[in-house]
Amino acid sequence: MARRAVIGIAEANGVRYLHFDEENVQGAMRVARPWKLELEYTREMLFPLLLAPLPQQPREILLIGLGPGSLVKFLHRHLPDAHLRVVEVLPEVVTAAYQYFRLPDDPARIDIVVGDGADIIAEPGPPYDLILVDGYNAAARCGRLADEEFHRLCRSRLGERGYCVFNLLGGGRRFKTAQQRICAHFPHTRFLPAGESGNVIAIAGNSTLEFDIESLADNIDIWRAATGLDLRPTLQRLRRQCGTP
Repeated sequence: MARRAVIGIAEANGVRYLHFDEENVQGAMRVARPWKLELEYTREMLFPLLLAPLPQQPREILLIGLGPGSLVKFLHRHLPDAHLRVVEVLPEVVTAAYQYFRLPDDPARIDIVVGDGADIIAEPGPPYDLILVDGYNAAARCGRLADEEFHRLCRSRLGERGYCVFNLLGGGRRFKTAQQRICAHFPHTRFLPAGESGNVIAIAGNSTLEFDIESLADNIDIWRAATGLDLRPTLQRLRRQCGTP
C-alpha cells in the first residue's frame, strides 16, 4: 500500500502554503487576498475564460484536484452562475482547504466529492463546460489520471464547446506521454508556453483552438480589470511563440 503524504501548512511573507511531506508545494494563498490566484500555473489554467464572451462562460465545471482551493475560490467568486463539482482523493486536503485556506462553504454551488477523479469522470451525467485536471501526489505522480482511459472519458464528458485543461509538469518521459495521450483523444489541443514554474498547461477541446493575439490582449485587459486575473506574461510568451511583435 502506498504511503500517504503528510499534509503541512507553512506561511512566509504573507503567503500561506499547502505542502506534502514538508517540501512538495501543492498550492498557495496570499492571506490578505484569499481569492487571488497566487501561483502562475493556476492563472493559466483559466485561460479558456478568455476564449468565450461572458454569456458563454462555463456553467458546469468539474475540478479534479482541490489543493488549497485556489481555482474553486476564484470561480465561485467571479462566475456566480457556475456550479462547481470538485473531486479530491485525500479527505485531509479538504479539511485543510476549509480550515486554513477559506474554501467557501456553499453546498448549493460547490459540490465536494472525496474520491478518485478517474472514478468520478466515468459516472454518467450531463456534459461539462470546463474540466480542470490538477491532481498530483507527494511524488509528483497523478496515478490513474495519467491513464489513456481517463483521457478518453474526459473527452466523452466534455460539451461541444467546452474545454478540458490539464496541468502538466514539464520535461521527461511522463510529460511527453501525457502530451501524446491528450492529443490522441482531443481533436484540438494547444499547449501554453511554460513559465518560470516549468508547468505546461494543455487546453483541449472539440472545436478549433486558434488564438487571435489582439483579441486575447483585449480580453486579458477586461478580465484583469474585473477580477485581477493577470495573464499578460502568458500573452507575451504566446507572442514570442507565434512570432508576433
